[in-house]
Amino acid sequence: MELLDLSNLRPAKGARRARKRIGRGPGSGTGKTAGKGHKGKGARSGGNTPPGYEGGQMPLQRRVPKRGFRSPNRRRYAIVKIAQLERFANGSVVDADTLAAAGVVRRHRPIKLLGDETRLTRALTITVDKASQSARDQVAAAGGTLVAREDAPGGDDGASGSGMPKASTDAPGARE
Repeated sequence: MELLDLSNLRPAKGARRARKRIGRGPGSGTGKTAGKGHKGKGARSGGNTPPGYEGGQMPLQRRVPKRGFRSPNRRRYAIVKIAQLERFANGSVVDADTLAAAGVVRRHRPIKLLGDETRLTRALTITVDKASQSARDQVAAAGGTLVAREDAPGGDDGASGSGMPKASTDAPGARE
């Protein structure tokens, strides 16, 4: 038995099978029609069934009921829990940059602070995009300050309404 090194590596016997050579005469077993049978869609060039085709049976993608939709106006927040703020020193300023530097969130996504069971023990100055009421209460109880850059009440953030002007009733041609 010879010693194996990079100069004499080879696969184990029977590990690599020779490729099937189709259309190479009757003795090969896959001559003439090359394993495609006689006529029909499967015998044609480029003739194959599309992905999801089930031979005429109603495909799964059409059998399963439609459900819900994805709103194009949805804002996806990076979630930060109160427990994750315990890593910062007492009196420090916590904002998007410090949270990203600490590896709590990734950049380029608005941040929402959520309250949890743990009690905040440090007085922090926190600046986030949104915060739950329980998170606000926990920060205030610890003696910290929380600034949430939420949308102003009544401000149009594009999520509500159709964006179309309302039809006035006194316009010409309006029904009486």
